[in-house]
Amino acid sequence: MLNIQDILETVRMIREENLDVRTVTMGISLFDCISDDRARLESKIYDKLTKTAEKLVPVAEEIEAEYGIPIVNKRISVTPISLVAPGASPEDFVRLAGVLQRAADTLGVNFIGGYSAFVQKGMTRGAEALISSIPEALAVTENVCSSVNVASTKAGINMDAVNLMGRIVKATSERTADRDSLGCAKLVVFANMPEDNPFMAGAVHGVGEPDAVINVGVSGPGVVAAAVREAGNCDFSALAETVKRIAFKITRVGQLVATEAAKRLNVPYGIVDLSLAPTPAAGDSVAEILENMGLECCGTHGTTAALALLNDAVKKGGVMASGHVGGLSGAFIPVSEDRGMIDAVKAGTLSLSKLEAMTAVCSVGLDMIAVPGDTTAETIAGVIADEISIGVVNNKTTAVRLIPVAGKGVGETANFGGLLGYAPIMPLKGESCAEFVSRGGRIPAPIHSLRN
Repeated sequence: MLNIQDILETVRMIREENLDVRTVTMGISLFDCISDDRARLESKIYDKLTKTAEKLVPVAEEIEAEYGIPIVNKRISVTPISLVAPGASPEDFVRLAGVLQRAADTLGVNFIGGYSAFVQKGMTRGAEALISSIPEALAVTENVCSSVNVASTKAGINMDAVNLMGRIVKATSERTADRDSLGCAKLVVFANMPEDNPFMAGAVHGVGEPDAVINVGVSGPGVVAAAVREAGNCDFSALAETVKRIAFKITRVGQLVATEAAKRLNVPYGIVDLSLAPTPAAGDSVAEILENMGLECCGTHGTTAALALLNDAVKKGGVMASGHVGGLSGAFIPVSEDRGMIDAVKAGTLSLSKLEAMTAVCSVGLDMIAVPGDTTAETIAGVIADEISIGVVNNKTTAVRLIPVAGKGVGETANFGGLLGYAPIMPLKGESCAEFVSRGGRIPAPIHSLRN
């Protein structure tokens, strides 16, 4: 039976505290589209996407209107494109990116992810061709997102791939220089990349997934911030319990949307990703949650401990609410998408080094961080290697979405628009790591990866 108080509380969270379902993402397998004929491959991919997802946006809008729950984004993820066209040239892959964009335009979805490759142990010719095509593909499309998995706890770190991605990020920055290097905001480098993640830019439809599936990403930093503020000066056990309870309620909302969408679209319900995904809107900030715990400013001493408590409590509350929790699930700290993080960077409290430390206890990694446009490819590779090593050693997902903003330097601001927000450009270390990253080969997997 529905409890009237729970209903009223959910209504209040939506109206006053920015509670929303951040995305309903349909994952679609493209394996049955594989063809040696490039024109036929492109035609089959377009037809498969537009037929399978033709009702995705209308159904999401129908659920939104019926239940009064805002659904901010409707998205698609696909089988990693490097696997669908293994013998393609870089030019072929750019054309396939155009096919994905045409499908996104036809369907009216916000983003389509899966322009991706898994190269944690080595690169096939197809994967290398796709990676080399990324700068052009992201420059000529608007809604296509790309991701590359360069490491895993089981395989170690492919430093050849890390080094290559440093150059690719740099080239993508230059190719989209007229838009504050926006292409880099659609490109993420992973360790231990999940194959059921509904969030962009890392959404991909994994090889073990069904033909089509619905995955939902919830949000709600504003709701958690309000609950922490109302809890007052309680001890940490009580604070964790407060976050767990509110995470339970947020996840229930996501599960409702996921099950309804799956039923109406006649595809399986996959997972709910219960990540706290902030936006640049006032009151929708993970940094504000941490500050409501008693920090004067996000980034000061105690921030990592506060984030660890938050991330753990969110996961515990979410798994009590749903039997199918997946994706990333926890707290995101994307600088440009979180007003509190932006303010902390401007105040000088939040640095890249502190953000790196925080990623050891949260869900993703160094996310949506703007850096000077003259940053070298080797320095970008070094930042990627540092962050990816945290994921490999700690057996967790970490990622890097670094944006070297062409033509801009420290103290200036990059504007990406919409949910991507804006970001002050942060300084990096001036000393070179070029000799280190250029060694190549693989950094071996940690000893605790031998679990068989």
